[in-house]
Amino acid sequence: MSLYLSVPYKELSIAGKILCNAELSKDILSIESIFSDETENFRIPSEPTSSDTVQILIRTGRGNMDTVYLCCDGEKIPMKICKQEKFFDFYEGFLPPTNKTKSYYFELVQGDSSYYYTKSGLHQNLEEGTWFTVIRNFKTPDWAKGAVMYQIYVDRFCNGDKTNDVKTNEYIYLGKPVQAMEWDAPPEIEDFRHFYGGDLQGVLDKLDYLQQLGIEAIYFNPIFVSPSNHKYDTQDYDYVDPHIGVVIEDGGSPLVFEKFNNNHATMYIQRTTAPENLEASNALFCKIVEEAHRRNIKVILDGVFNHCGAFHKWMDRENFYGFTGKYPGGAFIESNSIYHNYFYWKESGTYDGWWGHPNHPKLNFESPELFQYIMGIAQKWVSPPFNADGWRLDVAADLGINPNFNHYFWKKFRDAVKSANPNAIILAEHYGDASSWLQGDQWDTIMNYDAFMEPVSWFLTGMEKHSEDFKKDLLNNSIVFKNTMLYQMAKLSKQSIQISMNELSNHDHSRFLTRTNKTVGRLHTLGHDAANAGINKGIMKEAVVIQMTWPGAPTIYYGDEAGVAGWTDPDNRRTYPWGKEDVDLLEFHKAIIKIHKQYSALKTGSLIFLYTGYGLLSYGRFDKKSKIVVALNNTEEEKKVEIPVWQMGVSANTEMQAILTSTEIGFSVNVISYKVNKGKLFLTLKPYSSIVLKEVKRGNSL
Repeated sequence: MSLYLSVPYKELSIAGKILCNAELSKDILSIESIFSDETENFRIPSEPTSSDTVQILIRTGRGNMDTVYLCCDGEKIPMKICKQEKFFDFYEGFLPPTNKTKSYYFELVQGDSSYYYTKSGLHQNLEEGTWFTVIRNFKTPDWAKGAVMYQIYVDRFCNGDKTNDVKTNEYIYLGKPVQAMEWDAPPEIEDFRHFYGGDLQGVLDKLDYLQQLGIEAIYFNPIFVSPSNHKYDTQDYDYVDPHIGVVIEDGGSPLVFEKFNNNHATMYIQRTTAPENLEASNALFCKIVEEAHRRNIKVILDGVFNHCGAFHKWMDRENFYGFTGKYPGGAFIESNSIYHNYFYWKESGTYDGWWGHPNHPKLNFESPELFQYIMGIAQKWVSPPFNADGWRLDVAADLGINPNFNHYFWKKFRDAVKSANPNAIILAEHYGDASSWLQGDQWDTIMNYDAFMEPVSWFLTGMEKHSEDFKKDLLNNSIVFKNTMLYQMAKLSKQSIQISMNELSNHDHSRFLTRTNKTVGRLHTLGHDAANAGINKGIMKEAVVIQMTWPGAPTIYYGDEAGVAGWTDPDNRRTYPWGKEDVDLLEFHKAIIKIHKQYSALKTGSLIFLYTGYGLLSYGRFDKKSKIVVALNNTEEEKKVEIPVWQMGVSANTEMQAILTSTEIGFSVNVISYKVNKGKLFLTLKPYSSIVLKEVKRGNSL
């Protein structure tokens, strides 16, 4: 969930000058040879404890440097050559054990000149803000490194049990009756009170589909009791909503309320508070996790802790709970309610709603009772019998009323979760610099907007992530893409980058497939059909190739793989088109996911940029086991490129094999061999195409 407005995108000005080979003579400095990062290729161990001595490596051109220094804490540590290859020297230095986070950079000396290498590249002048960091005792779950995730908005994925469906006029939500919708009907304005019937039984029914697709983790949008279809206004954190779970008691013995003396209100209350329904719904969730785990699929829950819903028994604005006589009075009804301090109150006597929304009462965690309760919830769902594998945290930076308390809360939250399940992931929705939360004591990682979704969207489509703006100067601007990625990724540690949620689409933004039409619009301005018009599947495939070959956890928003289009919320919440999938896109996703999972370099390897040009991009991923090259042509013309693959250690006269190629009209996994000539790979790229290649040494095959 997000109410953040998009920040106007512009080329990021990186302090200091990033050098390119044209600026220096090759016999002075081979810039393209210089490389280091925080992966295990250049830092051992890559996730050190406080008792580890850390080996730091940097690669330079063979015989290029007079002296190389590892610079940390004001000390210049001379580095020694520990290994040599045909093109490169590898220098090593060591950082002693400590329990403190340390930052470092490299000083490279050639003659009378010194240059500085940081996470954003080589510089003539030393700059701060992009140094490498060693965060001790920051261990992120191994299963999440490069894991292929799948986001499910439950009401729109699959209807497996029609007996739990919300019925038209069943209850009033935000002043109007709720409405049951036909599965193929497109979303309408005020979609939040429209229900399509998707449920957890539907997810259970489709676990085999997700396994065949190659999914390794499911991220559920909220599933706890709530009157909306999006469920970001939680009504009860302890139970799964029976409308997406199980309804056993369906109002057959209606409760009678003075205020709600009608079948509609009593049916809703009976469904959402009947113990039989709540317990059965929780049991169904347990079964889903068990079956998912049996297929080696993890399960991540959405935690909405910044605010709850006005329906929650703590507030009980509608007096649904109070009239049963079974619950203490809510804070909206009684000024002396035991829940009064769970919320922030204004002098006028009204409560504070998140971003002013009365349906989202902001929670006051300075209430000790509320604080401890939510810590219990944090542990409950990642512990037996539920055994979820982590939390995605909604608007996590907004929680509390000041930064100090916010950080305190998330430190305690981490302690609670990790003590219950050390392998659980904690990832947060966040826009902007999240580094203060990613120091190993709070969140593990973030939904990666700044260092993935936005730069990819601008480069390939020129479109802002809500389809609200088009910038021609950013479309196909690979230099801006490269510099932006380097700058934004420099804010994140290796631990956070490798598990970051890399999405092209989600429930808050337009579908990426719609962005390929380069049209500014929304549902209320252009209508449903315009979101499907003029789309370019070649661009979509390019984006998915980047997603599946970039550092992080590639996360598919349900239906993207099947060709679902849509403007931003609510049109991005169309139902999955079972039986009407775009077969080309679906099979393409299966193929590229298989490749992603096959090569460790694509999960935890180094990233190096190899080639940039207008609408053209090439980069490499490599580790000790394999070397992968990716190349894209995002223009409408065929292009010839020379890619200097020697920069990632590909032998001068070896062979590379294409293991996937895509175009606007199709894709292929037929192997095509290419000879590397003098360290360069010569390719002809069709319009709106991508290619993924693997180094094959002589005598070896795929």
